[in-house]
Amino acid sequence: MQVSIETVSGLERRMTVGVPADQVENEVTARLQKAAKTVRLDGFRAGKVPFKVVRQRFGSGVRQEVVGEVVSKSFQDAISKENVRPAGQPSIDSLTDEPGKDLEFVASFEVYPEVELQDFASLSVVKPVAEVTEADVDKMIDVLRNQNATWHDVERAAADGDQVKIDYTGRKDGEEFEGGKATGSNLVLGSGQMIPGFEAGIVGMKAGDTKTINATFPEDYHAEDLKGAAVEFEITVHGVQEKQQPELDDEFFARFGVTEGGEEKFRAEVRSNMERELRNAIKNKVKTRLMTQLLDKHEVALPKALVKEEVGALRRQMLSQFGGGQNFDESLLPDELFSAEAERRVALGLLVAKVIEEAGIKADADKVRAQIEEIAATYEEPEEVVRYYYGNQQLLVGVQSAVLEDQVVEHILQSAALEEQACSYEEAVQPDRPATAEGEEEEGAE
Repeated sequence: MQVSIETVSGLERRMTVGVPADQVENEVTARLQKAAKTVRLDGFRAGKVPFKVVRQRFGSGVRQEVVGEVVSKSFQDAISKENVRPAGQPSIDSLTDEPGKDLEFVASFEVYPEVELQDFASLSVVKPVAEVTEADVDKMIDVLRNQNATWHDVERAAADGDQVKIDYTGRKDGEEFEGGKATGSNLVLGSGQMIPGFEAGIVGMKAGDTKTINATFPEDYHAEDLKGAAVEFEITVHGVQEKQQPELDDEFFARFGVTEGGEEKFRAEVRSNMERELRNAIKNKVKTRLMTQLLDKHEVALPKALVKEEVGALRRQMLSQFGGGQNFDESLLPDELFSAEAERRVALGLLVAKVIEEAGIKADADKVRAQIEEIAATYEEPEEVVRYYYGNQQLLVGVQSAVLEDQVVEHILQSAALEEQACSYEEAVQPDRPATAEGEEEEGAE
């Protein structure tokens, strides 16, 4: 086998492979001879079909099959011989296949980039340090009570926090506008669901009241003809309801799996979940901040094939989350929507792989077990969950990969500077806001 390889540009390579004619011919002949022993054709007894006839009838198909296999195997042998690592599948640009002549094909592909790691001592990460206080537990329990609250009719004027059932009609310059009308709509006052002035105008109204209020659409409103527009809404209130939180009793505790031990056990369970959330949030923040710096310190050439593959994975993930299992036009999700994140993931994957290679890191079995047990602890039958994870290769590999990444972070932090910064529980569990192009944090929407 003859092999020559050339660099087209960057990571792109073009490989020309020549395979001796007899290697193909001998395999074609051997397969036809084997087929001749069992082939059935009209006018001939089974196994008695002349070889010449067998070749005429089946030679073309068998040769196509053999050539496909030879090209595949020869390519693998060639990249092994040349010691190159293709990133993605090759494309066969040309194929010369004529009986009696050497088989020759040209394969184009990309290779993995050479990654040179910088000194990790140049990295500096801020680690949040927080604890769960009794006040944090109280606030979380209040959140849980709010999530399980019920609405009850009241015979009084509506106030902030109440839910009202309303009809409304919006008009601009005396004319109704699209999207400005609803019947029997439920609205929680103070939720900020409607434009400024709308909800505040309902405060003080009672069931049966009708009122016209003035409001102004924001300058950045999505509908062009309503940006900054002064409008009026005619609003009729059909009912007012106030929220009632459930009592802290055994019935409420049972909703969260606490069937004995009363409020003390319930608070302990809430605290335990919050502490687990806090640990994971801090670990993820440190990891994200460290990986962002790792990216900033390295310039990595990205194989287009890997980026394309990652774009496809992100698109499938979005379709799975929001497609609802329905037929969805994938063209509505162009590559550009996922390109930046795909490039980031590919670059990080290459960097992490290099760290694992140089440091000889392998997933620690004890840490894998500990992580699975922590996941299982949130279920009623933890041991069943642990066994399920170890019996499901896909789930197990997922945990092993996560542990391996954690070990990479630990390895880098041995050299990087780590600064601890005290903060509240709420600050610690809040994800970092993404940076703008200028490197500043984005401001939240009003």
